[in-house]
Amino acid sequence: MIRPELLEVLARRALTEDAARPEAVAKHHARGGTTAREKVAALVDPGSFVEYGRFVTAAQSDKRELDDLLDRTVADGIVGGLATIDGHQVAVLSYDYLVMAGTQGMRGHRKTDRLLDVIERLRLPTVFFAAGGGGRPGDTDIPLVSALDVTTFAAWARLSGKVARIAVVDDNCFAGNAVIAGCSDLVVATPRSSLGMGGPAMIAGGGLGDVAAADVGPLEVMTANGCVDLAVDDEDSVDAARALIGYFLSRETDWTAADQTPLRDAVPEGERTSYDVEAVIETLADVDSVTVLRPAFAPELCTALGRVEGRTVGFVANDTRHVAGAITADAGDKAARFLQLCDAFGFPVVSLVDTPGMMVGADAERTGLVRHTSRLLVAGARLQVPLVGVVLRRGYGLGAQAMLGGSTHEPLLTIAWPGAHLGAMGLEGAVRLSMRRELEAITDDEERERTVRELTAYAQAHSTALEVARHFEIDDVVDPAETRGLIARVVDAAAGPDGRIEGSGNPVDTW
Repeated sequence: MIRPELLEVLARRALTEDAARPEAVAKHHARGGTTAREKVAALVDPGSFVEYGRFVTAAQSDKRELDDLLDRTVADGIVGGLATIDGHQVAVLSYDYLVMAGTQGMRGHRKTDRLLDVIERLRLPTVFFAAGGGGRPGDTDIPLVSALDVTTFAAWARLSGKVARIAVVDDNCFAGNAVIAGCSDLVVATPRSSLGMGGPAMIAGGGLGDVAAADVGPLEVMTANGCVDLAVDDEDSVDAARALIGYFLSRETDWTAADQTPLRDAVPEGERTSYDVEAVIETLADVDSVTVLRPAFAPELCTALGRVEGRTVGFVANDTRHVAGAITADAGDKAARFLQLCDAFGFPVVSLVDTPGMMVGADAERTGLVRHTSRLLVAGARLQVPLVGVVLRRGYGLGAQAMLGGSTHEPLLTIAWPGAHLGAMGLEGAVRLSMRRELEAITDDEERERTVRELTAYAQAHSTALEVARHFEIDDVVDPAETRGLIARVVDAAAGPDGRIEGSGNPVDTW
């Protein structure tokens, strides 16, 4: 016989499940949504979830009956706890869009703070489903004036560099909910998402007009401006979160390497033909292990997580399909932040260099180029994890130095592929600059350009990778097919006795 007090607990627990509110769930499903409990169940191993604060209701007892609180304010709009993913300990939190549009209540903040404290103490990688409408003004049971005495955002931000934090945005995500996403290490978003520091009500209240929720920060805007790291279809958001958190959990033991010989022809001859550097990354990394981050933001600089012999590695590469692979202001920010992420969590970095250097020109300087590109030099100089530099074709100027942590011997190993050239600036530009007076003295335009071509060819012959290696300005020139093996060996040499590479634990800039 079950005792009455247990029956009461079981009955109250049943009220917290999705089955207790079928109409609300059906309506949410009809608009393409997934419930908080469905997200958690899909993410974690079956039976592993340890929930915190299941029985909490909103602080609105003075204006709602108990039955209404139990029915309409389940868990005060946030489901959270500890669990495992593929047997590895994690934490997971999800705002509940069925409870007042996933807004943040005062008791919900207390629940979140409690979990964030546990997460910090146990150093648990965390997935946070962040969608919701921001702070909730209707909690009247707790006397408030400003409602600014909330520690959740500082507690979440303080975890930067200490634990991996993946945010998923699959619906409207405004104000405080957007801060949860923005403070995270990586942000996954779907076409249903709209991400912004203020929702429609706040925009209208500020006298800025009426804006539909979907138009505040749609996915295409947030991918182009770099706020979203990974855009996926609605049905793939949980799988994407699982894949991203997996990079932070453990070294894979079951991996496969691609045939490396295609790398010998991956880079076109000459310097004026672009190519897909993502294909190079995919070949160097373990099969099906690569995730490209922020591909629509500063596409001239590719950042990706992948694995080499099961170990998570960060790849940063110039993409010559965009502004010839020059480093722009946005590219400097993108690369610097990615290096910080890798350094914080112990991911070795492989830098694939094919750049004419820093972007130049009056228009470029208006973007704050000097400061933004210098971020990459600062981040590279502070790296504590292993850095391996690979010059694929062009390694020119300060841009190449920035890609290599500051100089060619800052990485643990700097190698080049056959056909690569290195120099203080693009060779044709160097010829035109150094020989300016001599060229100006040539009155015939065709003869002048012929002279430029001849001098450039001479400069190229004396700036080949082999010539640079002969003067020991780089460590080696290698068969491209050998590159993956060299990366693996150098990284293994840098690992500790237990095979791990410790991260710095330093905070990671949100940008």
